[in-house]
Amino acid sequence: MTTQTVDATTTPPRTEPESASRIGAVLRVHTVAWPLLIAWPVGLLAVSFLLSYTIYFIVQNDQDEGFAGGVFSLYGLVIAFYLQAMTQTFPFALGMSVTRREFFTATMLLALAQAAVFAIVLYLLSIVEAATDGWGVRMRMFGLARYLTDSPVLQFLALFSSLLLVAAVAMAAGAIYQRWRVTGLMAAGVGLLGAGGLAAILITWARWWPAIGAWFQNVPRVVPLAVLPLGLSAVAFAVAWTALRRATP
Repeated sequence: MTTQTVDATTTPPRTEPESASRIGAVLRVHTVAWPLLIAWPVGLLAVSFLLSYTIYFIVQNDQDEGFAGGVFSLYGLVIAFYLQAMTQTFPFALGMSVTRREFFTATMLLALAQAAVFAIVLYLLSIVEAATDGWGVRMRMFGLARYLTDSPVLQFLALFSSLLLVAAVAMAAGAIYQRWRVTGLMAAGVGLLGAGGLAAILITWARWWPAIGAWFQNVPRVVPLAVLPLGLSAVAFAVAWTALRRATP
């Protein structure tokens, strides 16, 4: 009689419903940090708007719309959230028996959802802003994409893709830190700076700047406003996953 031996160390593959449940659990963990995810961005935007509005109201601007840069605070908080997600939430999630793939998938899905929601809010505010002649004081704070295109679709895509790119870069930076700590993060920064500097030297030496400027002027607006940022986001997500798959808490 032959006796079959079962290897107790063998872990059966996780089924799709189990994986989806784990991804949902990670999303719930992320939402515990809802102040940084939602409340702080909304509050900071509101404070920035009130301060800028007060200044423009006092100045009584009667020229072209002036730009108030308070909306960039939203991008800063997006960076902060995904950095802490990769450096603080990731070790906690692994303790819940969540795989690295499930954590990465959940975090990427959250970035897509957050970018879409924030882009919708900013676009709707930009519509109100345009309809009220800059909130009655000729101030432009939310209609950043209106400087570049009159297309409502492209305005929304520009906001969405830029927010997603910022989130993806923050995820990549956090994953690099989690994998190689400060040394890896500094090396990545120096590498990017060096590559950018060498590219600038090459372009200057070859006198390609006019051609590059002409390309941006002649190419369809959707390319620089949406296609390029989304492509860079995909690269950043790939870097984040490559670093995270072997990262240790």
